[in-house]
Amino acid sequence: MGFFVVALRSHPELAVFLTLALGFLIGRLKIGNFALGTVVGTLLAGVLIGQLDINVPSTVKTVFFDLFLFATGYKVGPQFFRGLKKNALVQVALTVVLCVTALTVAFTAAKLLDYDRGTAAGLLAGAFTESTVIGTAGDAINRLDIPPEQKERELNNIPMAYAVTYLVGTIFVVWFLSNIAPRLLRTDLRAEARAMESESAGGAEGEPGVVSGYQRWVLRAFRIANPRLDGRTVAQVEAFFGGERVFVERVRRGRELIEAAPDTVVRAGDVIAVMAQRGVIVDAETVLGTEVDDQELLDLPVAVLDVVLTNKALVDLTLAELAVLHGRGVGLRKLVREGQEIPFARGTTVNRGDILQIVGPQRHVERAVAVIGYADRPTSATDMVFVGIGIVLGGLFGLLSVTVGGLNLTLTSSGGALVGGLVFGWLRSVRPTFGRIPEPALWVFDTVGLATFIGVVGLDAGPTFIDGLRHTGVSLVFVGLAVAITPHLVAVLFGRYVLRMNPLILLGACSGAGTSTAALRAIQDAASSKLPVLGYTVPYAIGNILLTAWGPLIVALMS
Repeated sequence: MGFFVVALRSHPELAVFLTLALGFLIGRLKIGNFALGTVVGTLLAGVLIGQLDINVPSTVKTVFFDLFLFATGYKVGPQFFRGLKKNALVQVALTVVLCVTALTVAFTAAKLLDYDRGTAAGLLAGAFTESTVIGTAGDAINRLDIPPEQKERELNNIPMAYAVTYLVGTIFVVWFLSNIAPRLLRTDLRAEARAMESESAGGAEGEPGVVSGYQRWVLRAFRIANPRLDGRTVAQVEAFFGGERVFVERVRRGRELIEAAPDTVVRAGDVIAVMAQRGVIVDAETVLGTEVDDQELLDLPVAVLDVVLTNKALVDLTLAELAVLHGRGVGLRKLVREGQEIPFARGTTVNRGDILQIVGPQRHVERAVAVIGYADRPTSATDMVFVGIGIVLGGLFGLLSVTVGGLNLTLTSSGGALVGGLVFGWLRSVRPTFGRIPEPALWVFDTVGLATFIGVVGLDAGPTFIDGLRHTGVSLVFVGLAVAITPHLVAVLFGRYVLRMNPLILLGACSGAGTSTAALRAIQDAASSKLPVLGYTVPYAIGNILLTAWGPLIVALMS
């Protein structure tokens, strides 16, 4: 045992990896349907291992924290800048109200109970499950001109207060938004969802490597037997389906295969390859003729591609308008915004940075990609030039400070990394030929980056964690509950009775503004629908920025 302790103290990198392993294991533990998660798991693991008095260089946590913040900004950048547009101002207003209320309530409670700066920052971070506050507030405290022992005590109080209030904040916000808020609004979430879903599409998310047996878009072969179609063009045949999106892709005439165009003429007895949604094509025999099995005719090269929308001329068009302009021969399988799959209908508008998963014959897919934007083809390479420059430029910007009302405010270099991620993420959505970060690499930056930072924070705080918890006492639990629930209560009432938001979208927006993905999932379960995500993406982007900025601000206010 002595060898083990000496090894960890002499080689703190081993303590970091042990903290990650134990933390991810603790994060998997469940209490009912509630899991602690990797953030709390690694914090608790760090505190436990930190009892061995292990000293980890502070640069380690700063590097991983900057990677995490850049990744966060990179993901939300397109939606953040979209949130500044006129058509998203309602959701932006709700987010600002919720985040300002959160800061006000946390600051007021900390002052009334005479908490120090570290406890106040940890209270805000935990109640809103916003781990970035730990880093930005810690940077701000490190810059203060105070005695070293006081600085160390306040820095160690941040993770202590965070650990206590995180559990309270997560559990009660999830419960409030999915159960209590709908009752306050006197609404049935499932009924609201059914009303909105009448024209929506989009399947449920499945396990990795598992796909649904139901495919919306299908390709079938039919022998023309309807005399009214003899001598008609392909465009006229497609018009027989009453405005439905039906495409004739190929024609067999005897042994000849003809690639169909809108002006191609079909004859009685021809066999045609028809692409349409399954719900339309099941009745195609009544319009066309008998379905046949013609492997050669149907052996078309079909492509499924993720396309990033970058064409400014297409932004804010509806899917119906986009289909008329550029959608011939192409079907939409999935619409992803801000990493979340969005239910879609004909009237759904598209935004820059949206990922459209399209399917169809390869010639049509390639043509659509050239107009829509950029094909996001799978690759394992990360543009580290892009990442490195983004963090450096953002960090330099974050070091700038401004004095407001006697308070010296700065984002710190870590907050600047978040800004760098925002700008570079937006640039990636506009010019996706550079700056690619594949999903696996983004997961490492995001999840492992944050977990490593939190784990090192726990290791540093370990020796004084228990003493800090004794000092604040049980009061911190009840204060955390008030700080977590009050802003959401204010936002729900403001969104419904002032902004007149739809309840389903409103609750999704509250979960986004509070950066609580767990609450979004609970609301979706309560509504038996994915529709609340429509209100989640813009508030999540804005909420991440504001709450991160609150870290140094609450330190300045408490000073």
